[in-house]
Amino acid sequence: MQAPQTRLFFLDWVRILAFLLLILYHVGMYYVTWDWHVKSPFASDAIEPFMMLSSPWRLSLLFLISGVASSFMLRRLRAGTFMRQRSVRLLVPLIFGMLVIVPPQPYFEVIEKLAYTGSYGDFMRLYLSAYSGFCKDGHCIDLPTWNHLWFVAYLWVYTLLLGSAIALMGERFDRLASRVVAYLNGWKLIVLPVLVLGGVRVAMFSQFPSTHNLTWDWYNHASYLSVFLLGAMFARNSSIWHKMDALRWMALGLAAASWGALIVYFSLSETLTLRPDMEQWRMLMRVVYMLCAWSAIIAVCGFAHRHLNRDSASRRYLTEAVFPVYILHQTLIVAIAHWIKPAHIAPATEGMILVVLTLCISFGAFDLIRRIAILRPLFGLRWQRQAMAVECKQPATAS
Repeated sequence: MQAPQTRLFFLDWVRILAFLLLILYHVGMYYVTWDWHVKSPFASDAIEPFMMLSSPWRLSLLFLISGVASSFMLRRLRAGTFMRQRSVRLLVPLIFGMLVIVPPQPYFEVIEKLAYTGSYGDFMRLYLSAYSGFCKDGHCIDLPTWNHLWFVAYLWVYTLLLGSAIALMGERFDRLASRVVAYLNGWKLIVLPVLVLGGVRVAMFSQFPSTHNLTWDWYNHASYLSVFLLGAMFARNSSIWHKMDALRWMALGLAAASWGALIVYFSLSETLTLRPDMEQWRMLMRVVYMLCAWSAIIAVCGFAHRHLNRDSASRRYLTEAVFPVYILHQTLIVAIAHWIKPAHIAPATEGMILVVLTLCISFGAFDLIRRIAILRPLFGLRWQRQAMAVECKQPATAS
């Protein structure tokens, strides 16, 4: 059995870049026709094809990396200790976020969508009492809510499942991981995960569309948990990253071609909704969607393994900053977009302003948060700064 790598700097960089891409994506959500908390008066479908460049794979990639990180931690921690530590590191910022960081998002949403005129204090009393009367066209806003922090809630559940599985399986998990990685060789590394994930999407997506409701989001659970567990297995055998490295150009080509096919299909679906043959293509395109997602993940990991597998002070700083910036960024985007809307700034300029202000404020807040001990655990950082200095000397796991 091959020993797993212990320093995966390239996955730290992938995680950092993926979360920075998330900021761009959420700024884009303000300008597209897809439903979101607030909307620009200039919203259109103009940039939706570019949003589709990352939407099929970005979150799956983050769950894959989280699976790798969790698996590494379980190599050096007992399962019970691991689950207790992860519960504190994930649940404390989740609860704090739902009570303090997230509420401005639904507040500005009900102002813009429902013409709510109450003060923020009035809204918070409704928010904390689980008010269910903010409804429009049969859809009601759930309060309280975790909005973009759903990822943290799902990750907590998946880490508990993984910790329990490894506690029960012991070394059998390593043997299973070794067999899976050995079997995923050459074309199988692309085709077999696509068949599994595509089959899940074909079978479940219509019945269980994405809701981010933890108890009724079975398609997302089947998809994201599968990728998370696959990442946990990949952590146990370093050869998988060399295989992705070797396939990076092929995977990039498949991802690009799949993206083009999806854009054509979605465009035809909107303009030719009465043609019965469009429905016949739906199931095939769901598999193509997962081909786009998985090929992109292989390409990203392969290129990162080839070009970004190195340490630096910037990596250490940004690795610590990612989680607090993630917690803060969407509330900043929603609030800033709402506040500057009356200025009627041109969309391209306004979008750049949203990106710049969100990055500057969130990283400025992080620099403050990391220096105040009581704030650190509220944003997913260790309680003492000294602990971070010790952590930097330990094997990097892109956690």
